[in-house]
Amino acid sequence: MMLKKIVDKKPLLRDIFRSGSVHRIPCAYDGISAKIAEKSGFKAVAFSGNAVSASMLGMPDLGVLGMSENITHAARISQNLNIPLICDADTGYGGIMNVIRTVREFELAGISGIHIEDQVTPKRCGLLPQGIPVVETTEQVLKIRAAVEARTSKDFLIIARTDSKSMHGLENAAQRARLYIESGADAALIMGANTPEELRYVASIVKAPLVCVIQESAPTTDLTDALLYEVGCALALHAGIARYAVVKALMDAYKALMIDGNTRSVKDKMATFEEYNDVLDLNNWLEIEQYFLSTNK
Repeated sequence: MMLKKIVDKKPLLRDIFRSGSVHRIPCAYDGISAKIAEKSGFKAVAFSGNAVSASMLGMPDLGVLGMSENITHAARISQNLNIPLICDADTGYGGIMNVIRTVREFELAGISGIHIEDQVTPKRCGLLPQGIPVVETTEQVLKIRAAVEARTSKDFLIIARTDSKSMHGLENAAQRARLYIESGADAALIMGANTPEELRYVASIVKAPLVCVIQESAPTTDLTDALLYEVGCALALHAGIARYAVVKALMDAYKALMIDGNTRSVKDKMATFEEYNDVLDLNNWLEIEQYFLSTNK
């Protein structure tokens, strides 16, 4: 019987961040996708705002989810994890006061780190092809400073993300990221810096740990650990791995059921009932229940 206490996982994430190695982190969107990441051996898991919007609402990532919805969902995911959870905190859900509350609420929810972006509100997925509007640099600098001051533990990781490259170019994005680091952020994430040349340029300007987004398509899938290490990337977030894998698997399984009236053609791509329950630690939970039932005799 193993009834584990809920522990502070922020120091675990800080240790990962300071390790000097590149850590590839899958992005999940619910309890079971996060547990699979843990069971697969990853030392941390991230929370994809895009996938959460799809999972909770069946809607694209267009800024329709609010702070309370995201934090409540993230808290439920984190509660049964033994590894740190990094969350997408969008724009901080407003101005300076909103950012302060956002940081405090995520930290209270047991989250180990967040990234805050400089998009205007309402925000949208940074991977969309049209230009992504951003706020003035001075406004975001104040928000980052507020976020840093609001955390109660220095182990709570604050990643400053900029989406300015799509409309203002790589130089502007790198300069913004540098200012956000100078404002106290632990790391910088520059959306759209996807090639070795772009990342080397960003690293030369920012001169601080980077967080990179791997999109499961070229050119980001070509970024090797050696290159990521060279540019000082501490965390490589595989943002779409869970959502793309699940959508394809379900499309194939549902199609088989609709056409064939059974799932025999896709059975080898489906988990068994035993594998499913193993992910959820069913046997451990049953042992815990039995332990307490037996002590009441």
